[in-house]
Amino acid sequence: MLDILTYIALGATWTIALTLGSAAIGIVLAVPLLALARSRFAVVRGIYSAIVHVVRGVPTLVWLFLTFFGVGQLGITLTPVTASLLTLSVIATAYMAEIYRGGMQAIPAGQWEAAGALNFGRLATLRDIIGPQLFRAVSPSVATQIIGLLKDSALVSTIGVTDLVFRAGVMTQYHAHGLFMFGFAGLIYLLLSLPIALFSRSIHARITRKYAIA
Repeated sequence: MLDILTYIALGATWTIALTLGSAAIGIVLAVPLLALARSRFAVVRGIYSAIVHVVRGVPTLVWLFLTFFGVGQLGITLTPVTASLLTLSVIATAYMAEIYRGGMQAIPAGQWEAAGALNFGRLATLRDIIGPQLFRAVSPSVATQIIGLLKDSALVSTIGVTDLVFRAGVMTQYHAHGLFMFGFAGLIYLLLSLPIALFSRSIHARITRKYAIA
């Protein structure tokens, strides 16, 4: 029995790698994507809205199949892991950009004007005034999105990535007891999500204390 549990648990390696990898890429790439949303030109803002709507409007599983099977028809071969990372990263980018946009909208425009009146440069304004407030505003939503990526990563088993779900399925085929196998996998997902939530709360509290933001 211990061998079975160990086999399933080892699938967490890909689960964690894909979750953290796609989250990191999404957190970074969402910044230039957000720049489109804040453009002075309506056409550019429209492009942003279209990208976000399309990415968020199509189920993750469909995007995964389009990436893995569809791209192959164009003569580009992707491994299951590469296709999974690419898919989850694109989805993470769209969701993170919307989270950032919501955070920016929550900050009063007058703070930019006040910073300018005090001769703060744009970089200094972002670092010392806007940044801490934005971080505090978006950190809970970012953590929630990362947990969402963790759960969505279970779909990669459908294209052959040997994650938790894939390995639980293999053990179910060999030994039955599907309730136990997938229940154990579900427990690992739960244990993986808890540190993300706790870390987010810790960072949120720390930034609040540091900058004394009410």
